[in-house]
Amino acid sequence: MNIREKTEEIEKMVLSPYASLSVNSEGRDVFELPCELRTIYQRDRDRIIHCKSFRRLKHKTQVFLAPMGDHYRTRLTHTLEVAQIARSIARSLRLNEDLTEAIALGHDLGHTPFGHAGERALNAVCDLGFMHHEQSIRVVSLLEENGKGLNLTKEVLDGILNHKTSGNPKTLEGQVVRFSDKIAYINHDIDDAIRGGIIVEEDIPKIYRDILGDTTKSRLNCLISDVVNNSIGKDKVVMSKELEEAMMELRKTMFELVYTNPKAKSEEVKVTGMLESLYEYYIENFDSYVEKYLKGDMDTQLPPEFIKLHLELGEDKRRVVCDYIAGMSDQYSIKTYQDIFIPKAWKL
Repeated sequence: MNIREKTEEIEKMVLSPYASLSVNSEGRDVFELPCELRTIYQRDRDRIIHCKSFRRLKHKTQVFLAPMGDHYRTRLTHTLEVAQIARSIARSLRLNEDLTEAIALGHDLGHTPFGHAGERALNAVCDLGFMHHEQSIRVVSLLEENGKGLNLTKEVLDGILNHKTSGNPKTLEGQVVRFSDKIAYINHDIDDAIRGGIIVEEDIPKIYRDILGDTTKSRLNCLISDVVNNSIGKDKVVMSKELEEAMMELRKTMFELVYTNPKAKSEEVKVTGMLESLYEYYIENFDSYVEKYLKGDMDTQLPPEFIKLHLELGEDKRRVVCDYIAGMSDQYSIKTYQDIFIPKAWKL
């Protein structure tokens, strides 16, 4: 019996009857021989951590665009906080921590530069629509590894696709991540907004501070404990009605105080204009890129791997352009815009 098989036996002995056992995974779209050391979900987690899209999250906005300071969250630190919360809940419920972590680490890989502002911009300008949770699936299933994708398990893909508020993950591990995402971003966005002088703690309505706590630490402990205490021994991950309602009302308050606050979001109109201009430019010039590529000229403004998605896999050019722009970091999208649209000083 190798190390992976021993781990699978341990899972059978110690995990909840409602946990997703590695040995019972529905598997991958493309069969692979099992690893001797790692379970199938451990391999998924490792593939996500080592992929390029995961590394680019460190240069993507969470809420505040280009904040002056080292301690504001990025899309990467948000992802890590979600993973930490999710693993804590999964461990307490004796669920599969490796599956939980893989879903958490992969849930935002499809996010655009500049967070939800970028997502709204692409969704508005592309008539095929754009949603980051669907884009995350494209990233891990197609865009990574030069069009081969990461070949993740069906359970991880389901959890990534259904992490949004309206999602309905099939596994309890996916349900844990769905709650953990909201618990993380509501609380760390409050923390960042206070740090940025957008709000003070007392701006949060007293009714929610009385129920959930009046510090980030106390709110996190309250919400995580509530999920655990209300889900033990159940075939579904749930919160108490009182705390879930309070959390969602606090989320609405954050939209009023922070997410739509002119002081915090004054630059987003520029983001919208920039990404829409980039999209329209690449669409307008797409056929010329294809023509150059077919002639063997690789010096195109759209990288050859994206042109190949259109030529070899039949992907719609509108979707391919969204793929390219969504994969950009904040600073790379700005530089690209400057290179295309901003005149440079003439010199010999």
